Amino acid sequence: MTDTAPSPDQPADPPAAPAPEGRWLTPGVRGIGAASFLADVGHEIPTALLPSLLTTTLGAPAAALGAIEGFSDALAGAARFGGGVLADDPARRRKVAIGGYTTTAVLGAATAGATAVWQVGLLRAAAWTARGLRVPARNALLADIVPAKAYGRAYGFERMMDNLGAIFGPLLALGLVAWLGVSWAIGLSVIPGLLAAAAIVYAIRRTPRPTSRDKVPLRIRIRPVLKGDLGRLMAAVAAFEVGNVAATLLILRASDLLAPGHGTKTATTLALGLYTAYNIAATVASVPAGRLSDRLGGRGPILVLAGGVAAFAAAYGMFAVNGTAVAFLAVPFVLAGVGIGAVETAQHSAVAALAPTALRGSAFGLLATVQSLGNLAASGIAGILWTALSPTAAFTYLAAWMLLALTALLCSTRR
Repeated sequence: MTDTAPSPDQPADPPAAPAPEGRWLTPGVRGIGAASFLADVGHEIPTALLPSLLTTTLGAPAAALGAIEGFSDALAGAARFGGGVLADDPARRRKVAIGGYTTTAVLGAATAGATAVWQVGLLRAAAWTARGLRVPARNALLADIVPAKAYGRAYGFERMMDNLGAIFGPLLALGLVAWLGVSWAIGLSVIPGLLAAAAIVYAIRRTPRPTSRDKVPLRIRIRPVLKGDLGRLMAAVAAFEVGNVAATLLILRASDLLAPGHGTKTATTLALGLYTAYNIAATVASVPAGRLSDRLGGRGPILVLAGGVAAFAAAYGMFAVNGTAVAFLAVPFVLAGVGIGAVETAQHSAVAALAPTALRGSAFGLLATVQSLGNLAASGIAGILWTALSPTAAFTYLAAWMLLALTALLCSTRR
């Protein structure tokens, strides 16, 4: 991975002081939020256009798209674990964050020049590996620059900006394709990606510098992370993630239910509109969830996490019912959006609060790995149940995992 952005240790900028106890929306937090927004815009463009590039431009079968995305997601999950180990070192986590944002932007945009399917697969896998590496470093950096009492608001703000990027990116992709075509649109995605790298440099230059020049040795530390309250939290998170299915299955469920009454094309359009409502709900819910987490004190992140899991349980219960009205389907989409906004914010703030400072990178890396592997298991098993039995069976299975995770979280609040 090449660090092409300016070094965070240049002497031109004086070291920033830690944020005052009552202040959390500092320039550093705004910089990390801007990086999340711009990076999501940057990688949503090639993601949205990848099917067209592979099937229409390069003439590849749909199976090639599935293989490339599955392999890339697996590498990203493994890279998040490795990125956590790297992020335990405060100095190294800065370089990993800058290199990760820069490399993802360059490699993602480079797929525009691919002339063969194997080239697309190689570039996509490498870009997603770099993206996975940077995640624990970014989350650990955010914990470095805000007081503990403001973790909820800071991570809520970062999640809000990330979700905004997920809304804006595909819309920008549509406009660029209409104006310039698929290849140019993918190539231009490098611009918001590099702006994200610049934003993370801006944030890093406004964070306190490491007090020690000694590098932390690279060690895989799982057992220390899984001790005590943090271990119990990870167990509950694992139960949630095994039931946290990919949003594409929600879109498929809505399309199938709406098709008999509206036709396939209209049903697809309505389902995508419902998915937009999901993303908007996630964006709107993130900061209030963080504020509530901070206001509730020590148990706040766990209680907010439990609320998000309960919203998912209710949403999956409604998806298990064969309701065909758009208004009816809008409710579980919004519930799931509110749920993911609350869950992601609470997960990050809880790990930041519970993890020892020296293990913060490893803790965020393990969290990201659990999320990645759990999502893979959820989507895979739900897809099998959907095909072998019915969509009702699939969503009933997912709702059962949500209830298990909710029980674990409620039990943990008694400790």
